[in-house]
Amino acid sequence: GVQCNGWSVHVPSDVTGELGKMVILPCTFTHPYKTFDRALTAIWRIKEPYNGTVIFKCVSQSSSELCRTAISHKNKYKLLGNPRHKDLSIRVDNLTWSDSERYFCRVELAGDSQDKYESRNGIRLHVIAAPRIINITVSSSRDHTFQARCTAEGEPAPALTWTGPPYSNVSSSSSSSHRVTKELRSLTHDGKYTCTAVNSHGRAEGAVYFYKFRASDSSSFMILIFVPLAIKVVILLVILSFAAFSR
Repeated sequence: GVQCNGWSVHVPSDVTGELGKMVILPCTFTHPYKTFDRALTAIWRIKEPYNGTVIFKCVSQSSSELCRTAISHKNKYKLLGNPRHKDLSIRVDNLTWSDSERYFCRVELAGDSQDKYESRNGIRLHVIAAPRIINITVSSSRDHTFQARCTAEGEPAPALTWTGPPYSNVSSSSSSSHRVTKELRSLTHDGKYTCTAVNSHGRAEGAVYFYKFRASDSSSFMILIFVPLAIKVVILLVILSFAAFSR
C-alpha cells in the first residue's frame, strides 16, 4: 500500500486470470476524512498511472447514491466494490490476450480542493491458458516436397513436439508471444503425424494423416490410356461398316 497524509491505496502487485473467464482486480483505499458525503469518482486505467487509457469510470453524487457507470470499455468491466466503503474493486469479464496489462485504480473526492489519489505501481494482470491446437495442416512446396505444420497457443507458450512414422525429419519452429508454430519438413512416409502441445496448465493434441499418391506401374498406366482409345476405334469401325453396308 501507499500512504500519504491519511491517504492510502492497497492493491496486489500481480493477479492471474484464465483466458475466456473473468478475474477480479482488488483495490481498497483510505482517506483522511471521518465522513464524506460529496461527489466521489472511481477510475481505472491501463498501461501507466495518471495518463493511461481510462477503461472504467463511475460517479456517486452522495453517500445514498450508488456509483453510476460512466465508462466501461467494451462493457467488460463491472464494479464489485462500494467506493463509499473505500472499495474500488472491479471484475473483468471474458479475458483475452490483450487484457494482459498493468491496471491502476484512482479515487477522486469533490470539494474545495479536489482530493485525488491513484495507485502508482498498479496491478499486473497475467492471462494464462492451457494449450490449444489452432491449426494443423499438410502442404506441398514448389520442389514437390511435403511438410506438416502445427500452430498452438497458450500461456506460458507451449512446447510442441511431432510424433509419427519412425523416420527422421528436419523440423523448424517459430514463436510469437503466446503462439508457437512447428513445422515437420520433407515428409516421405505415409501415416499419422501427431502434434502435442504442453505447458504448465495442460496439454493438447492434434493429428493429420499423410498418404502420398503413387502412380500405377507402366503397364497399368498404358491400359488406362489406351482402353478408352480402343473403344473409340471399335465404335468408328462399326459406324463405317454400317455406312458401307447401307450403300
